[in-house]
Amino acid sequence: MATLVQPAGPFALGTFSAPDGGPFPGLLAGERVLDLSRALDSAPADVRAVLGRWADTLPLLRALADDDARDWQPLEGLRVHAPVEPRQIFQSGANYRQHVIDLEVAHRSPDDPRTVEEARAEVAAVMDRRAAEDLPYVFIGLPSTVAGPYDDVVLPAWAEQPDWELELAAVIAKPAYRVSVEEALEHVAGYTIANDLTDRATVFRRDMKAIGTDWLRCKNAPGFTPLGPWLVPAESIADPGDLRVTLKLNGDTMQDESTKDMLFGVARLVSYISQTSRLLPGDLVLTGSPAGNGLHWGRLLRDGDVMEGSITGLGVQRTRCVEEAS
Repeated sequence: MATLVQPAGPFALGTFSAPDGGPFPGLLAGERVLDLSRALDSAPADVRAVLGRWADTLPLLRALADDDARDWQPLEGLRVHAPVEPRQIFQSGANYRQHVIDLEVAHRSPDDPRTVEEARAEVAAVMDRRAAEDLPYVFIGLPSTVAGPYDDVVLPAWAEQPDWELELAAVIAKPAYRVSVEEALEHVAGYTIANDLTDRATVFRRDMKAIGTDWLRCKNAPGFTPLGPWLVPAESIADPGDLRVTLKLNGDTMQDESTKDMLFGVARLVSYISQTSRLLPGDLVLTGSPAGNGLHWGRLLRDGDVMEGSITGLGVQRTRCVEEAS
């Protein structure tokens, strides 16, 4: 396990296992973990079950975090899994202003008559109009992409341009359907870190350009969403719209941007999604990735690369890339 970086607030949630046991929902306080399947009367089998009773359970978690008489285990020696297994993953694309501008300029056709400055100005105007018209861009991912925060990332043999996309992820507690922007954050239990990997070579369909993007192929390989390490309660994050998102590749900083650059904040995304879909406890709302992806740097992921992703108050995940076995 990577060196512990303490999350914001007095406690966080996670999923853990001992070498000789199965996964259990745990309360992390300092460098110790309490098995919530035993400590809570409801005996939740997993973190999603804890979130399903969030309003009732949150006060109990606050009390448990200070209860030294409980049967705490040292974090050292436990395996840390993805903090929650979602039923649904909603992914926001083109949600960081600078990132979209960079990608659009990088994808310009060779015969595009515009200068780089003209292209950037034109895309910037489109982004500002989108924000004013309140039209986020959201698509759906598969739960089978979720992996642990310290697990290896297997790069599929077919992925020609695997890329990183570190993102703030909101975790739903109370079901949300057709909620207003003003109500939306009442449905968010907390936040975690997601690395929403993408194979850039398969984002767009080559056989029929009119179809557009192929999110199934480019984003949904097993393990393409390292998640965690912790689920930090929303009450411990003062402002999700003012967090630093940082990704290092082999020690070099590639992404380092504030969530202030988001076109649509967490409340607007949750409300927008809920107008069509019913959000359920444990669901993830990924909020998009800032500038600094591999395509921007001209350096995509390869065997042996180590990614270290951090977001203010949410800890650090560390994953190593390995080639798919032939």
